[in-house]
Amino acid sequence: MTVSGLTFQHPKSDRPVLRNISFDARHGAMNAILGPNGSGKTTLFKCLAGLWKPCAGTVRHGECDILSLSDRKRSRLIAVVPQDHEPPFPYSVADVVLMGRATHVGAFSAPGKRDVQIAREAIETLSLDHLLQKSYTRISGGERQLTLVARALAQQAPILLLDEPTSHLDFRNQLQVLGKVRAIARDRGITVLMTLHDPNLALLFADHAIVLTQGQVLASGPPEEVITEDTLAAVYGVDVVMLRHNGTRVVSPKVTR
Repeated sequence: MTVSGLTFQHPKSDRPVLRNISFDARHGAMNAILGPNGSGKTTLFKCLAGLWKPCAGTVRHGECDILSLSDRKRSRLIAVVPQDHEPPFPYSVADVVLMGRATHVGAFSAPGKRDVQIAREAIETLSLDHLLQKSYTRISGGERQLTLVARALAQQAPILLLDEPTSHLDFRNQLQVLGKVRAIARDRGITVLMTLHDPNLALLFADHAIVLTQGQVLASGPPEEVITEDTLAAVYGVDVVMLRHNGTRVVSPKVTR
């Protein structure tokens, strides 16, 4: 997916939220977007998902102009895993995942055997078999997030957007969810684009990183080249040191005790 010159401004605002955003999201890889609150990450995702219309710029997948697609056609190309999701009814995990097939089912039709099979395969991929009949509202935060990833996987879209997928998860579940998503991206050749707050998670799991600040791209490239002391100081206003442990770089903030 290639984003070129994307600009967005609210109708009653006197300045754009996004200004000339350009980057490539690598195919079959984990692409992480980092940036402080208010940097434009959520706005960017809403534009990519078709919820908001940018003032200028293009978003392409190969030769396809994503921004010109209808909602239905776009949903076959892009699957979204939201940061928060509260269903109006306590659906079972199996039913929530099956909802990912909605874009492939006619308006007045019911899911067929193939749809059920694809949903079941997504559940097995995320190792959620034991939760099939459990109520989605009564499972843990990590299990909920994996269920939403399974729903997106059942959608069979080549692009997967995850909006802060670790924001409500404990340490173990953060690693589990991101590890599963990375494996899926590589095994199935899916382009994953996710927003993250923790630069250490980006260093651990991302193949490509994009750093936003004040609605613009400050840096884009391999995480080890992009996530540096200077970049983090410029974006977050925090002094850090980069350490190397077990072959991986780690961000450690300078804290006065």
